[in-house]
Amino acid sequence: MSGAQMTAKGQGNSMGRNLALFAAVAALFLLTGAMQSWNLALAILNMSLISAIMALGVNMQWGYAGLFSTGTMGFTALGGLAVVLVSAQPVPGAWAAGGPGIVLGLVLGAASIGAAILTYRRLPKGRSRNLGAAAVLILGLIVFRMVFDPAVMAGEANDPATAGNLGGLGLPVLLAWPAGGLLAAAAAWAIGKTALGLRSDYLAIATLGIAEIIIAVLKNEDWLARGVKNVIQLPRPLVVPYEVELQQSASFLDWAARWGFDPATASSIIVKLIYGALFLIVLLAVIWLSETALKSPWGRMMRAIRDNEVAAEAMGKDVTRRHLQIFIIGSAVIGMAGAMMTTLDSQLTPGTYNPLRFTFLIWVMVIVGGSGNNWGSVLGGFLIWWLWVMVEPMGLWLMQIITAPMGEGWLKSHLIDSAAHMRLMTMGLVLLLVLRFAPKGLMPER
Repeated sequence: MSGAQMTAKGQGNSMGRNLALFAAVAALFLLTGAMQSWNLALAILNMSLISAIMALGVNMQWGYAGLFSTGTMGFTALGGLAVVLVSAQPVPGAWAAGGPGIVLGLVLGAASIGAAILTYRRLPKGRSRNLGAAAVLILGLIVFRMVFDPAVMAGEANDPATAGNLGGLGLPVLLAWPAGGLLAAAAAWAIGKTALGLRSDYLAIATLGIAEIIIAVLKNEDWLARGVKNVIQLPRPLVVPYEVELQQSASFLDWAARWGFDPATASSIIVKLIYGALFLIVLLAVIWLSETALKSPWGRMMRAIRDNEVAAEAMGKDVTRRHLQIFIIGSAVIGMAGAMMTTLDSQLTPGTYNPLRFTFLIWVMVIVGGSGNNWGSVLGGFLIWWLWVMVEPMGLWLMQIITAPMGEGWLKSHLIDSAAHMRLMTMGLVLLLVLRFAPKGLMPER
């Protein structure tokens, strides 16, 4: 058998194995719908689609270029913030009370940073350069606070029970998805310019710290997105109807009665299906672009840099610049997924962003699926999110069976209460098993 025939046979076996893995994951969703409810299955499916897009963004950074970033949570939150800034309705009272002062303060703050950088670059090396840049920053901070703080207090004092923020532009929410990507990309550029020249562990520390700073800002700056009071009732895409509207439609009620569906259940399923179609379109577009880029000369260059930075740099490649490029692209994809998630929830809740859900879990998806393989990241996104949702009720059911013969007491109640921790144990167990028996993931990079 020739080398070409052996390669073709290996690719055929690999394709069959990958299809079998996707079929097995699809069977999990079908079983969930058939044995529990299709509403639940579709809810898990929609979040799986979003999680798969997040995993693709992390895979671009790690699988393409070997960048270990732990800032997924921050980029996701910035995507959610973009939905508020773009699609929420403006609050006229807050704008009248403090809007101009807040905007002016932000402009002055940015100008102060720019002036400090310019001063640092223009002055000759030495103590005078450091003192000059520091003086500009301190003066800029004083002016910034003099303008910004009173405006913030005035804006937040406007109907704080229901508003207290400036609101957004009132534009269609679909425009917020690319805006979320752009906002995350801008943050990634700022992080990358300072951290990408350092060792990989410094990048991980920097991205984790900045992600926590982003969440802290969202929680405390009420003028921006109401802080921990949350922004609710964010608009849906125009193509997605509200369940109440469907239930008030005579044609929909006739259709539901003809097929024997409960109108409330049927309307919820229809809405989830439309959301799923939108998310699927975005996922397929991201996969197509990712695969095209990966197979191009640019993709081969990125993998060469990942495998041996010294050799790539010796061939004339600007490693730091390419790292910055892929870091920005991956962060933009994560930010867009964050905007999609906030759109699905119809609210921004900064208190729910935590590293376990929006950083660790996404990394598990990439590692289990197969880093460097886009389709592996998608598989990991679907499998891990299904497990994350379903393991807890399955664990409770298992504990109830185990403790059924026991008498009432502290041990029985303790075991039943411990079922909530089954999902954490399962994630760790899955990760350990994959690292032991399939260290390159379920769908390894070819």
